[in-house]
Amino acid sequence: MSISDFKMPEAMSRRTLLRAGISAAGAAALIGTATRPASAKLAQSAIGYQDSPHGSQDCSNCNLFEAPASCKSVSGKISPNGWCKIYVKKAG
Repeated sequence: MSISDFKMPEAMSRRTLLRAGISAAGAAALIGTATRPASAKLAQSAIGYQDSPHGSQDCSNCNLFEAPASCKSVSGKISPNGWCKIYVKKAG
């Protein structure tokens, strides 16, 4: 079968065309999010990062902190004495 053997339907409804377009747009959106790098980090401003601790919570005892001055989830330089809203206490 060649491409010239393919026949388009004579009358395609607007509803069918709209459904096809929505499906294609949805697929494109899913592909776009699936190809986003897993290493993308959050902005400090987005998670309320501050250079001072929050009570006994600080970056040095957070599971996401990577010494000496970075974080697995937050971009930029991170102070061991800092704190943010996604703080996760280290186990043990």
